[in-house]
Amino acid sequence: KKSKKCTFTIGPTKPLPKSAEAVVIGGGSLGCQTVYHLAKMGMTNVVLLERDRLTAGTTWHTAGLLWQLRPSDVEVELLAHTRQVISHDLEQETGLETGWIQNGGLFIASNKQRLDEYKRLMSLGKVYGIESHVLSPAETKDLYPLMNVDDLYGTLYVPKDGTMDPAGTCTTLSRAATARGATVIENCPVTGIQVSTDDMGVKRVKAVETLHGTIQTPVVVNCAGVWAAKLGEMAGVKVPLVAMHHAYVVTERIEGIQNMPNVRDHDASVYLRLQGDALSVGGYEQNPVFWDKVSDKFAFSLFDLDWDVFMQHIEGAINRVPALEQTGIKSTVCGPESFTADHKPLMGEAPEVRGFFLGCGFNSAGMMLGGGCGRELAHWIIHGRPEKDMYGYDIRRFHHSLTDNNKWIRERSHESYAKNYSVVFPFDEPLASRNMRTDPFHKVLTEQGCVFQERHGWERPGWFNQDGAAPVLDYDWYGAYDISKNQNYKYNELLGKEYTFDYPPHHHIKNECLTCRHGVSVFNMSYFGKFYLTGPDAKKAADWLFSADVNKIPGSTVYTCMLNKRGGSEADLTVSRLEAGAANLPLAPEGNGDAYYLAIGGGVAEHNWNHIKTVLQDEGLNCQLTDYSEDMGMISIQGPKSREVLQEILDTDLSNEAFPFSTHKVCNAVGHKVRAMRLSFVGELGWELHIPKDSCLPVYQAVMAAGAKHSIINAGYRAIDSLSIEKGYRHWHADLRPDDTPLEAGLAFTCKMKSTIPFLGRASLEKQKAEGLRRRIVCFTIDEKVPMFGLEAIFRNGVPVGHLRRSDYGFFIDKQIGYGYIRNPDGGVVNADFIKSGKFTLERMGVVYEAKPHLKSPFDPSNNRVKGIYPDNYHNVYKANAQ
Repeated sequence: KKSKKCTFTIGPTKPLPKSAEAVVIGGGSLGCQTVYHLAKMGMTNVVLLERDRLTAGTTWHTAGLLWQLRPSDVEVELLAHTRQVISHDLEQETGLETGWIQNGGLFIASNKQRLDEYKRLMSLGKVYGIESHVLSPAETKDLYPLMNVDDLYGTLYVPKDGTMDPAGTCTTLSRAATARGATVIENCPVTGIQVSTDDMGVKRVKAVETLHGTIQTPVVVNCAGVWAAKLGEMAGVKVPLVAMHHAYVVTERIEGIQNMPNVRDHDASVYLRLQGDALSVGGYEQNPVFWDKVSDKFAFSLFDLDWDVFMQHIEGAINRVPALEQTGIKSTVCGPESFTADHKPLMGEAPEVRGFFLGCGFNSAGMMLGGGCGRELAHWIIHGRPEKDMYGYDIRRFHHSLTDNNKWIRERSHESYAKNYSVVFPFDEPLASRNMRTDPFHKVLTEQGCVFQERHGWERPGWFNQDGAAPVLDYDWYGAYDISKNQNYKYNELLGKEYTFDYPPHHHIKNECLTCRHGVSVFNMSYFGKFYLTGPDAKKAADWLFSADVNKIPGSTVYTCMLNKRGGSEADLTVSRLEAGAANLPLAPEGNGDAYYLAIGGGVAEHNWNHIKTVLQDEGLNCQLTDYSEDMGMISIQGPKSREVLQEILDTDLSNEAFPFSTHKVCNAVGHKVRAMRLSFVGELGWELHIPKDSCLPVYQAVMAAGAKHSIINAGYRAIDSLSIEKGYRHWHADLRPDDTPLEAGLAFTCKMKSTIPFLGRASLEKQKAEGLRRRIVCFTIDEKVPMFGLEAIFRNGVPVGHLRRSDYGFFIDKQIGYGYIRNPDGGVVNADFIKSGKFTLERMGVVYEAKPHLKSPFDPSNNRVKGIYPDNYHNVYKANAQ
């Protein structure tokens, strides 16, 4: 479709300064919010550059809806901040109205699963004081008389949702920022970004070039929306997003529609936004139109609407509000929007260039998320990290091998767009762009019925299906664009059975868990990040980077966190101190000095890599970090029989005395050199084998052969999730996030507080320890067999004090287990007495259940099993549990 072009006004609206502390590029929602929050946090010499006029890109034609409830605690907090800025702060600061209209929001459910999803949101909302009500079809009709409720199961009504005005909001933000010293310059396209390389070989932002002059600056913020990828190219930064046509239509006047709430009918994939006495109608289709030739001259412009693509939304809207059938269409709005691989924004400092920050890829939610994200981005720029857990939006959540892979970006972005209104289930997996990264075990595990999960591009084992292979096929685009759909797609059918808010078909996972607890299971953990830290300053770096003392004797392995300045946990990992000796790659690195082997959860490897590199650069440490993730596989053999199995194939004594817990050795396994580590992710006796790529299959086959007489089985990450929560082990980004300190997370033992060794975040932890914890993680069990997945509200004596971060079923203790952070509603300290003296309940979908708090994991609290100490009557217990 042709674009309707707009002419530029000649010359910038203000003279360009010679230098700035930061230059924000793009005058849409994110650019305006970011410059406003930077100025509010005290950065006054900040410049916003807009190539045309404010909102000229995609912001001006946005629907401007704000819904307060989302299936993510962080997003609820981000949305709450946007709402606060738009509905209150700006008006108070400037005396200008932003155009905020609080007309409420209504989520439509046509089936039980959809209403269950909304009930989950309602329970989470209670923790944040967000009013919402589940309505029957009749109550919905009373609220919205023009609605057809015949096919409704129920609705969720949120009275304080509303509508934002893009132009009014951005104008007011820019006025408020200017009043605090910021400079907003329109009609000033950016033509280049200068990058310099420092003495350590690190690339850094130096200046922003325009047709009208150059601004020297150490910080550039890319808020250029669909043009963000082009801006990234100027600095050598990859920005993985695509532009698509996104449309809505505005109706003629509808009698009786005034003051009605905005409506989201997810099952019809349509939204209805109140626009005075008319409605805007839009949605997300299966066959969106890609905008491949992104034009620089596109400002306040639109595409012609493709009615063939759009008609599906009209049909859904007429079904919901039948009066629309007799209502004319006043105007059509079809403009470009940027979409990303997981329908989440791209934020944070780019891995390629220090000082280059992203604030783009907002998937039509830039107005809604702008306030919260603008504040976090400003905090990121000024303080080095955001305040909240922004990992889900951080560009470092994607592996660098994917961010310039056009097939991956297009396929995954299409699927995320097409599934935008799908129910968000706990065990969802993408179908697009799979098999991007596979390990040496992939083929043999597929043949054994492995149902894979995708993490960081890797295919990792999810669970094992007993009815034969279920391989992941090439993406079929959900049948869009005349591409034929995959027929008899077993993997997709198995996933479909998992998509429920009830217990999914758990019997395979139960078997994997109990076999591990009573016998022996093998976990393929090859997707783990495997890094070496070496060089003259390696010991100094290890002391500063890691919260635990990793400088034990060579041969030791230590579980530790890495923290930010505020003491928040940027990572948890194991660090093994290596013996000095000749290089034996990939099992031992080059160099004779101090050397450390880092094993890191594979889904967060890129984040960890960049955190370490950033700290080394900031501290000026002379170290090398090398990545051997693709060069080694890793299998973990766990369970009371693991020693008997491995003793047959390893040429080293595996007794407690010879090979204690938390140690490692290089040894031979059936003629192949491996690094064996005595560790456990599941709370049992066990070892990890880190194996050079070419040796992976022979070693695995030897393990399975030796384990056959002990009924060894393969197990996957769904079993690890259950086993680890039962044991009380933390999962990073679930139980442990950058906004949680190790003290709050019950991981004080990972902090070398008794030593005098300084480490990153230590000062914050000492302060927190002295003042007492205001929040901490607590384990809960409930007696009823009710599925929970996280986000359930936690009440103490009837008052909301937090929500579950993670929940799973513990098959050995035969109970539902949940972990969540609780606070004291009075703002006081949360100590053992506070926990023991309270009566706790958990609310799931509006229903309340009594819960028992535990200060220690209810499973093996004395840690006997990882030490290989099992009760004498173990086999009797096993038989009893098996029955």
